[in-house]
Amino acid sequence: MQSEQQREAMERTRFFLKNLFRGLIWLAVIVGGYFYLKANYDFTLKGLLGSLYDHPEIIFSVFFISETVFGIIPPELFMIWALRNEIVTDYIGNVIILAGVSYLSGVIGYYIGKYFGNTQLYRTLKKNYLGKFEKHLNRFGGFLVIVAALTPLPFSGICMLIGTVKYPVRQFLLISLTRLLRFAVYGAIVWEANILQ
Repeated sequence: MQSEQQREAMERTRFFLKNLFRGLIWLAVIVGGYFYLKANYDFTLKGLLGSLYDHPEIIFSVFFISETVFGIIPPELFMIWALRNEIVTDYIGNVIILAGVSYLSGVIGYYIGKYFGNTQLYRTLKKNYLGKFEKHLNRFGGFLVIVAALTPLPFSGICMLIGTVKYPVRQFLLISLTRLLRFAVYGAIVWEANILQ
């Protein structure tokens, strides 16, 4: 007979793998779709973005806003933008900046939750969007941050939730570093997909 700890570990693993699988499906759809359109329809991000394409400060600003507002635009699209000159050192540098921006957005989310969690605006946000993740926070605690860091769950939003319960900041900063792992792995996949196309 399984112990309570074993059941909890299995539940955590199942929850993580389910969301990781969703993330990998999204990665395949976004990256595969982009390279398919590029190969067959002469579609490029440069054509889509126009003059914005050559302004990294604008791209990074848009990414920062997107990540802070729950990842409106998938990070993989920004990783595709980072391929722009196809120089590996430039690509790695851009992905590192994107990862840092995403991590910073999560930290900002944590402090928004910690200091503004009792405001009417936050309660409305929680009711309409974040509330569905509260049961997972109650069940998984800080592990939910790791899952959000590595999967399509809204990283900044989960960080806001964990801030509202006054989760220890040092532990939060440490576990949320797993966000950088997602960018390293997904960034490598995007680079390899570009080489293979």
